[in-house]
Amino acid sequence: MAPKSFAAASGGKRKASSSDKGHADNRSKKPRTAPTPKRAPVKEDIESDSSNDVSSDSEDEGGALTSRPKQSQNGKKVGDDNTDGGPRKTAAQPGQSSKEAHAKQKQLAQERKAAKPLADEVQRTKKLWEKLRRKSHVPKEERQQLVDELYTIITGRIKDFVLKHDAVRAVQTAIKYSTPAQRKQIAKELQGTYAQLAESRYAKFLIGKLLVQNDSEIRDLIIPEFYGKVRKLIHHAEASWILDDVYRGVATKAQKAKLLREWYGPEFALFKGGDDAETDDLSQILEKEPSKRATSMKYLFDMINGLIQKKLTGFTMLHDAMLQYFLNLKPESEELKEFVEIVKQDENGDLLKNMAFTKSGARLVCLLLASGNAKDRKQILKTFKDTFRLMCGDMNAHMVILAAYDVIDDTVLTSKSIFPEILGKDEETKVENIIFLANDLNARITVQYLFEGQSKSLFPASHAVDLEILAEIHEIRKTTSKKDPETRRKELITHMSPQLLAAVAASPKDLVATSFGCQFVTDVLLSTVGDKSGALKAIASTAEGDPTPVSDDEVYPPPLPHLSLTPHGGKMLRTLLAGGRFDRKAGAIKRIDPPLSFADILYPAIKDHILQWATGPSSFTVLGLLESPDFSSKVELTKTLQSHKKALKKAATEGSGSEKVKSEDVVKKSKGAGKKPKEAQKGGGNQGTKLLLELLEK
Repeated sequence: MAPKSFAAASGGKRKASSSDKGHADNRSKKPRTAPTPKRAPVKEDIESDSSNDVSSDSEDEGGALTSRPKQSQNGKKVGDDNTDGGPRKTAAQPGQSSKEAHAKQKQLAQERKAAKPLADEVQRTKKLWEKLRRKSHVPKEERQQLVDELYTIITGRIKDFVLKHDAVRAVQTAIKYSTPAQRKQIAKELQGTYAQLAESRYAKFLIGKLLVQNDSEIRDLIIPEFYGKVRKLIHHAEASWILDDVYRGVATKAQKAKLLREWYGPEFALFKGGDDAETDDLSQILEKEPSKRATSMKYLFDMINGLIQKKLTGFTMLHDAMLQYFLNLKPESEELKEFVEIVKQDENGDLLKNMAFTKSGARLVCLLLASGNAKDRKQILKTFKDTFRLMCGDMNAHMVILAAYDVIDDTVLTSKSIFPEILGKDEETKVENIIFLANDLNARITVQYLFEGQSKSLFPASHAVDLEILAEIHEIRKTTSKKDPETRRKELITHMSPQLLAAVAASPKDLVATSFGCQFVTDVLLSTVGDKSGALKAIASTAEGDPTPVSDDEVYPPPLPHLSLTPHGGKMLRTLLAGGRFDRKAGAIKRIDPPLSFADILYPAIKDHILQWATGPSSFTVLGLLESPDFSSKVELTKTLQSHKKALKKAATEGSGSEKVKSEDVVKKSKGAGKKPKEAQKGGGNQGTKLLLELLEK
């Protein structure tokens, strides 16, 4: 048996012994696996024979050949030409420097690129794109010449360019500066490839460039190519986003219906016509064909669940499909429980957060809140933590907050979860947040809904959908919520009142500067609970000063008009003086308890300029002072007005200076319209001053 010291010479593997490690006659070892990472060449020991060849020694000893190119797993040598045209990764040849080797590699790469189809054309389009993309550096005439040249190159072979990542940018630039006719030409030339383009990492943006101009002809060329391929595209990493963008922002109602119907089963992807093809309402489809319910619901659930598991939860199309699925579930069914669990089990809550910002998604979240139990509602509310501030100003997401107000019985949980975020957590942000809440078209609803309910001033025609969702919620909560709605509302107002009153007291001028702000102040002072004296004094202070209008063209920005000169300011003061709102059913003012007693707070602030108030646009404010039942200075004010009766009569017949200008503008606008101006119909003059005179003469 051969001794162990000769095992390496015969090609076998052995573990070096401690006695061998330091010896000078150690031989090179055969690598344990092949191929191995790059290693330094085996150095021959000083005592080895210098006449022996290193390569032959390595072969004899079982070592790797250092001069032989290594093999990859597919058998291709490292350094061979790459399939993508990349640089040749070869080692420098004997006698060749590294610089020369790199130059050779660069030359080979250029030769390979030049051998590809349309190599010269692609290179030229890239140079044109480099110039065109710097819009501010290229004069208009030169840019048009470059665009014309670009179209000359790409016309007739668009399909060859759009699938090349470095050439598709040039095509997008061509579309950017194209005429409508040129865009249509490109769109027609690409017919039949849009589904393929949507799957391309770079070419998908070309679809967006074509559709961004809202050309109906181009839209009708592109979208039908997605029919029958929705299931494939919505699961594709690249195509899913462009498909959803098209569905959300470009597709017509009929096109959206056809795309969404493919979520209900493969037969809908193949179905091309008929009267039902226009509807995406699953309940209508199942009503006509009840036998399809089981298969359609399962297919739809699998589509939904597949995207949720992949964390692709931001698609509007997904939210529309989820709403259709939920609306067709039977109450207390296992399907409903399974669906709710899937929504709740989303780890980061991204699904619910994304849903809140789409129309169908927000409606679905509201319905989940309304139909869920206390535990479900708490978990959903917790999911939206740190998101309520953003939600309150969104046209869809604000409805989730209203739903929470209306269905969650634990008002302490609701107030602690929502109010600190939307009203502000510290003194610096509270005022800023509340000014935003008072003036934003959507955010104001999340506060004033508790005060005004479903009033027309709070829910204009643009928010008609909100009222429909609220009606659904109120119907469901009859069986899922225990607390009386009025009790719930009052408890929420109690939790909210301190922050709102403090904000009004801290920044009254900012709030009364706008119509929405004045409405907000009125709601807060009439509906909140607590000490309102500081807020009332702050609002009264905004009425101080001379109300005579001052025009100074040199001041920029121009100063805000005095509160008495604004219609919203006058209306706010009149309502506060009345101490309540007009009740149409009762036909009288419904005063709040305890009363505001605002007349005694306002009068000292406007006392020095009471004549200007009585003869100006806010003359009804002075009338409100006299009619206020708790005004203690009524006698003093009456004497003051009696002493200026002549000025009052003049204003009652001719109007004040500002009203004269307004009356003249109305007359000019009404000329040629065949209508008599309203001021002329009323006889002209200041109507509030007229009523004051009548009151003084009694």
